[in-house]
Amino acid sequence: MWEGEGGSNRVRVIDIAIEYERLGLTPDQIIDAHPHLTLEAVHDALSYYYENQSAIDEEIRKRKEEIKKLSKKYPSKLKEYVG
Repeated sequence: MWEGEGGSNRVRVIDIAIEYERLGLTPDQIIDAHPHLTLEAVHDALSYYYENQSAIDEEIRKRKEEIKKLSKKYPSKLKEYVG
């Protein structure tokens, strides 16, 4: 739904939402990170995010939970080595 399909230059709406809302990047900074995007495309993605915010935020929450589970199941080898 909001993930886009295929292509190596595609950036998903959920990724733009995370960069903007969670990481605090401005639209211009998002374009700097993804030079193939236009300012219009970033604003379109953010508009879509705000129209579907509860569903996208729920997907972000689920993904974070899954990452936590995986990191417990497969601890970082680097952390063991360094720390």
